Amino acid sequence: MTEQIRPRVLDLADRADIPVVLAELGLDEERPVLVSVGGAAGLAAEHLRALEQLLDTQLVPLLARLGALVVDGGTDSGVMRAMGRAVRGSDVPLLGVAAAGTVTVPGRAPSGPDAAELDPHHLAVLLVPGADWGAESPWIAAVAEAAAGAQPSATLVVNGGGITYQDAQRSVDAGRPLVVLAGTGRAADAIAAAARGEEADPRAQAIVASGLVSVVPIADGAAAAAVIEALFASPGGR
Repeated sequence: MTEQIRPRVLDLADRADIPVVLAELGLDEERPVLVSVGGAAGLAAEHLRALEQLLDTQLVPLLARLGALVVDGGTDSGVMRAMGRAVRGSDVPLLGVAAAGTVTVPGRAPSGPDAAELDPHHLAVLLVPGADWGAESPWIAAVAEAAAGAQPSATLVVNGGGITYQDAQRSVDAGRPLVVLAGTGRAADAIAAAARGEEADPRAQAIVASGLVSVVPIADGAAAAAVIEALFASPGGR
């Protein structure tokens, strides 16, 4: 395992090593986990502002009070950047999971031309095998499951494209409920439409068919926080 500062960067090649890495980061105690998935780009400015307000005024204070961990993709873009800025200075640990070939790490050989910078406000980013966006999806699910243990977890879905569908499907496959912020566009809005019974992308329909989807308007931060708090209080939370 190797590391950098701001954030720490740890290499993770085997899922059996996830508990070891969590212990090294001081995250070995089971706790509620929020998985955050969604658009690295494509989030409209007004939706980004609404998301930032929701995180700052409602969600991060709730997560801090509950002692929760957030797991996301770790890059300095879109929803992940917003989450990083929101937890800055708080007691909420933010752990990124990224495919090694998709990000740029200081002191290491350059990745591909589309490689993304890491968000500096994450506690750490775990680099997992893969050169393509989406290779990190099963690892995000595995890290969240290991970190939560017997504690509840949920997945927050904001905007997003094909990889977000993939992340959301992995969550419901694991029995992890989704909280979808409607009005943020793309995958989130398609899932919200499917939840209303409207015609939608088949991937959205399959996710809604799980029965694990809650939809909240992006403008109603208090409602989003209330749904997540209820899920974390429920013994049925994954």
